[in-house]
Parts: sequence; C-alpha cells; structure tokens
Amino acid sequence: MSKPPLYHIPYKFRKVENLHILLWLIKDACWALNLKLPALIMIIPTLLVAILITWHTRKITGELLHNLAIDFWITANCTWMIGEFFGWDVNLIGSYGLRQFSVLPFGIGLSILGYYYLVYMHKPGLEEQVQQQTKKVIEEMEAKGHN
Repeated sequence: MSKPPLYHIPYKFRKVENLHILLWLIKDACWALNLKLPALIMIIPTLLVAILITWHTRKITGELLHNLAIDFWITANCTWMIGEFFGWDVNLIGSYGLRQFSVLPFGIGLSILGYYYLVYMHKPGLEEQVQQQTKKVIEEMEAKGHN
C-alpha cells in the first residue's frame, strides 16, 4: 500500500495565512464589540493580506480559487459590517441594504468554489498537476532565496 503524496505549503505562505487569521479575528471582534473605528481600520490590512495570499498562490490553481473565494467573502463581510455600523444594512434602496448587497460577493465566492468542486476537481490528472504546480512554486521560491 503506497502512501498518498504529501501536499506542501511553503512556510512563507503559512506565516502570512496565520497573520491573516489574526487580522480577520481582530476585525470581527471589533465589529462584535461595536468598535466602529478600529473595525473599519482593520478592513484595510485584512483585505490587503487576503489579496497578498491570493497573489502568492496564483500559480497553484486550487489554492488560487479558494483564496479568491476568501477575498470575496471578506469583501461581503466588510460590506455587511459597514451597513450595520451606519444603518445601511436594510432599507437603503427600497427594502434592500448593504446586508442584501453583500450577497453579491458571497455569491461570487460560492460560484468560484462551485466551479472548483463541481468541475475543476474532477479533471483527469489533477493530483499530478497540483504536485507539479506546488513543486514549481517551491523551486522558484528557493531560487529567490525565500524559505
């Protein structure tokens, strides 16, 4: 019985992802505590780090698609938060507010993941492709002196 291949995530990527979790939790904790200014300020680093992670993983398709979905999730989350803070979450345009408009980026993220799980994931040779993409990214990082 052969062991399944290991899936490697470069340490540099993991460090940034862990930082992103911290930023996102701070933003959402400020939201929950109704600390408007800190929550609004935290949108910027949270979204920028999410975009940075997406950029880092752009050469590994499965990671790219998941990180794009996360970018849209954070955008939706921030839209909803801003709506609540300023009373724009309902009845901004008719019976619609930013809470309802946040469904658009949520929907885009879900569509990306729907494509991944329903179409992309079933491609023949996907496992080998992921291994090759990941190996290439790691080799490029090592060539540049990144760990």
